[in-house]
Amino acid sequence: MSRRVTPALLASAVLMAGLVGCSTQTRPSQHAPAPPVEPKAAATPTPQVAASRAPQHTFAVGVRQLKLNRNGRALPTTLWYPAAGQSGGAARRSAAAAEGRFPVVMFSHGLGGRPDDYATLLTRWAAAGFVVAAPAFPHTSAGADNNVLDVLNQPADVSYALDRVLALGTTADDPLRGRLDGERVAAAGHSAGGVTTIGLFTIARDERLDAGVVFAGTALGVGTAFAGAAAPQLFVHGELDEVVEYAAGKAAYDKVPWPKAMLSLPNGDHGRTMLKDKAALRVVSDTSVEFLRWSLYGDAAAKKRIPTDATRGDIATFDDHL
Repeated sequence: MSRRVTPALLASAVLMAGLVGCSTQTRPSQHAPAPPVEPKAAATPTPQVAASRAPQHTFAVGVRQLKLNRNGRALPTTLWYPAAGQSGGAARRSAAAAEGRFPVVMFSHGLGGRPDDYATLLTRWAAAGFVVAAPAFPHTSAGADNNVLDVLNQPADVSYALDRVLALGTTADDPLRGRLDGERVAAAGHSAGGVTTIGLFTIARDERLDAGVVFAGTALGVGTAFAGAAAPQLFVHGELDEVVEYAAGKAAYDKVPWPKAMLSLPNGDHGRTMLKDKAALRVVSDTSVEFLRWSLYGDAAAKKRIPTDATRGDIATFDDHL
């Protein structure tokens, strides 16, 4: 299946500073204004992936670094991937890849964050049978100048990084040669990374993407003109979010025209609950894994398990339109 990347038209968009404090650290509350009104775009009615079955076991996890650069924008990218050997334990540096062809998930960190901040969650995705690529952005990662307006350049960064990651699957002698399924690709991100992810389905639509996962995100700056083939979306948001108001995330979710679901954490904040609290992390991890198994592998049995995982322990509520 041939898929074309639509050029990003980001120069005219304006992103207000409502995303200050997008990492999992405690930050002052900022109230984001409503996203700009965008014309609705037509979408085809069905997801893109063919039905198959996700792996029924967990994998060991390997991790490696890529030195990527897009026109002077340094994008060091961490890769977590299914590895050969006994499952469990920490990710192993440059471990041999497991046998098989695996879907790819591009992950975008929050403002002032790093890919490693999300290692526990992303390692679980890799163990379930996904290759996860997480670039560190040049102006919004830890130690950078925290220029929130540069979020508008990040969808193009992700598409570029995806180009380079998928190229590994056909690169002679690369450990991931023959291991990447470029027809099964998702984007995910937290906070400013959630804005980045929404942008990849709106004004910077990357037609290779089959699904999205938005953690504590908003459409501020990138709009809600969701376009292209239907790409199921999972939104995850804490109702006590002190940075990106729950209502802002819900407003973006409500505009998604495709199969979608929203996992709401009544006691959840901007990210610490989701990523640090073990019980909440389990619900978020299990729900997102089953969502990715369904949306990228086309695994119908995984779809049936999503509501059970989402509502386990009464930690979250689940709005299900998948």
